[in-house]
This record gives sequence, structure tokens and C-alpha cells, in this order.
Amino acid sequence: MNLIGKLLEVFKLRVTYRNKKIEAICNNASKAEKYYGINVAYKIQIRIDQIASASSVDELLRFIIGRCHALLGNRKNQYAMDLVQPLRLIFIVDKTGQIQIAEIIEIVDYH
Repeated sequence: MNLIGKLLEVFKLRVTYRNKKIEAICNNASKAEKYYGINVAYKIQIRIDQIASASSVDELLRFIIGRCHALLGNRKNQYAMDLVQPLRLIFIVDKTGQIQIAEIIEIVDYH
């Protein structure tokens, strides 16, 4: 990877996962399809790519990418992105210095 590529990686969100199950679902389309069906599996892949391509959560929020929004109440400090109604991809953000890490915690209908 050239210098420009390395610099661009520094300014992107890093994606981690709460556990092995959610990691497998988010990174393996056949597992996602098994649990949630083809439409949701497709949306999961899109949302993971959007998170990984963003420079910050603020970017996701400002441009309403995937209808990203902050949650309230007992889900304070969590963010959600739409999948297929009523499911949402839920993540939290850890800001370690200049690097932001988006930890995918669950796929759920919290309504």
C-alpha cells in the first residue's frame, strides 16, 4: 500500500464486533442470509461498507448515511442504521485519540 493509501486508512472508521457471532453475520453473506434472509443480508453488507468508508460517525450522521442516528434512553451512546424494517444495525463508538472505532453490537428491532 502506498503512502496515500496508508494515510486514508488512518482517517476511516475502524470496525470491530462485540462477539464472534455478530462478526460472522456481518462478514459472511451466507450466514447473514441464513439468520435474516437475503434482503437483510444485502443491507448488512452495505451498512458495514458505509461505516468502514466513513471518516467519522459525525460524517454518517451529517449526511444521514443509512439513516444513521443516535439513540436515546437506555441506548444512550449507541447509534443505529436502518436495515430492512424493523431491523437496525446497532453500534457504539470508541474514540481512541484521533482514531474512531465503530463496534457493531447487534442487529435488532428495538421498537
